[in-house]
Amino acid sequence: MELTRQGIEKDRQGFLDAGYALPEFDYEKVLKKTTEEPTWLHFGTGNIFRAFQANVVQKLLNSGELDRGIIAAGGSNPEIIEKVYRPHDNLSVLVTLKADGVIEKTVIGSIVESVIPNSSYEKDYGRMKEIFRAPSLQMISFTITEKGYSLKAGDGSVLPAVQQDMEQGFVHPVSYMGIITAMLYERYQNGAYPLACVSMDNCSHNGDVLKRSIVTIAEAWVEKGMADAGFLDYLKDASKVSFPCSMIDKITPRPDARVEEILGKDGIDGLEQIVTSKGTYASVFVNAEECEYLVVEDLFPNGRPALEKGGVIFTDRETVDKTEKMKVCTCLNPLHTALAVYGCLLDYDLISKEMENPVLRRMAERIGYQEGMPVVVNPGILSPEEFLGEVINRRIPNPFMPDTPQRIATDTSQKLSIRFGETVKCYLASDTLKVEDLKMIPLVFAGWVRYLMAVDDNGNAFKLSPDPLLETVCPCVEGLELGKLEGAEEKLRPILENAAIFGVNLYEAGLADQVLAYFKELAAGPGAVAATLKKYVM
Repeated sequence: MELTRQGIEKDRQGFLDAGYALPEFDYEKVLKKTTEEPTWLHFGTGNIFRAFQANVVQKLLNSGELDRGIIAAGGSNPEIIEKVYRPHDNLSVLVTLKADGVIEKTVIGSIVESVIPNSSYEKDYGRMKEIFRAPSLQMISFTITEKGYSLKAGDGSVLPAVQQDMEQGFVHPVSYMGIITAMLYERYQNGAYPLACVSMDNCSHNGDVLKRSIVTIAEAWVEKGMADAGFLDYLKDASKVSFPCSMIDKITPRPDARVEEILGKDGIDGLEQIVTSKGTYASVFVNAEECEYLVVEDLFPNGRPALEKGGVIFTDRETVDKTEKMKVCTCLNPLHTALAVYGCLLDYDLISKEMENPVLRRMAERIGYQEGMPVVVNPGILSPEEFLGEVINRRIPNPFMPDTPQRIATDTSQKLSIRFGETVKCYLASDTLKVEDLKMIPLVFAGWVRYLMAVDDNGNAFKLSPDPLLETVCPCVEGLELGKLEGAEEKLRPILENAAIFGVNLYEAGLADQVLAYFKELAAGPGAVAATLKKYVM
């Protein structure tokens, strides 16, 4: 079966007989309406977008609640649009893997157009300008990962592409944030219509992060006389351009070979995965868990689609902030990071398998219930205890979810400060909690430093997951070997005192000695990781 518009028209019954839920709306009518009066442009064409936002819109199109689909703009790499989206008419297959073993297959058709946000693609770039000029456009949203908003490299220097955009202006921008800022300037110059810019990425205060990057570039243009001073007023006026914060939660691992095999047996053509030049894995199908949460600050100056009818929660910023902290600092992300680090050291290939190890499961429970929960503020819309219980008992142990420690270990240096450092800060500021009572969080810090040695618990070398700070932190463990740790204190000091990594200077927080002690035990020799975990966790 061919996953294209024509293919579905020719063999609709074949898809249905194979168990696929198909789009039920009038595609041509929705396409025409979306093309002429777009309301939603989304940047980032990865798994979570197709598995979550696009699926919500499809349900609302099917029910008649919405009459326009989504336009997808690629990330920093055009290959996914060119090799995955367009050959299949922007269709994809969502495979929902439930904890009870039930598999649901849905053809997602709500993405009715795709564009490449790159000024060297003249036709696509022109179409993007048309979309941004449209008075009907209500929101642009993003799932481009936290790195996508960055203007600086790991060493603090301005990225070359960003520097070029700041110096040369908005005509031919090359950086991702430069392109977004140029598009907003296009809208400003052609009516200054209101718009919501909604980051849906898994990073703290994501709306503020997005706004800061855009305003920084705009300020450079205004300062150099390349853009009107009124552009800054436009960007800073929330009644014109808003930057709502959001919290998103759905696990969407890279395409799994077992899922590909299932779809292949159904007769779906073109399932071959691609690996882009930037190392991203992509396919026409997405495998994802059933659970999903999207909480968004309700700040939309030009109106918005009725996404609450599809399960999206709209609320105030304070509630979004509490929900985000609940998830990112306590109930999910810290557990994932801890399991990722130790999963790499103990040679696990699936996060779910780690939860079969009573020591690792107990570590996750202690991080969440004992050390994190005392500082969580209940957001009111979601129960922290119920959320954490679902994570520990259903979501992470789901044996059908092909998520790996190696994937989750990506960019760990960028995650520790939020996922653990915020809890440490709360303990330091508390009149009743004592930072010395933290045992599991320092064990995770020590585990990450041990991970940087790139040697597993059997003494075998392994490849570290991508991380922008590897070139900075890995030299600190050079010369250290299992059982040979002379000078470890001096070598590791630059890491442990780096507040940008941990959220606090571990020496000033009173945790450095404990982290060093744990590290020495973890690196005492082969088998030391498992032995140390058992000693301190159980």
